[in-house]
Amino acid sequence: MTEQIYLISIWHLRESAYGVKIREKILELTGKSMVFGTLYNNLDTLVKKGYVETKRGTSGPNRGGNIKVFYSLTKEGEKALQESRELQRSLWESVPKSEFVKR
Repeated sequence: MTEQIYLISIWHLRESAYGVKIREKILELTGKSMVFGTLYNNLDTLVKKGYVETKRGTSGPNRGGNIKVFYSLTKEGEKALQESRELQRSLWESVPKSEFVKR
């Protein structure tokens, strides 16, 4: 589920998907905040799996010399996100809606 949240966040942000914005989007979508160490570890994992690729931006004086790294979905990432969506749909279809009606 974590991978899906990251991939959806990157998909929403398109060309403006970099660390701070991804973290903000995850908070917006889930209501949960996370530390940057966790964020970047998970992004690195997605890069290693081939689901996400990086593009280095430029550094500016207000960034203290740090270069902004942008993230985008690869074809494999888009496919993984679609497969995840289909799996969840299939799983939920197997559960009768009446099971969640308050008694």
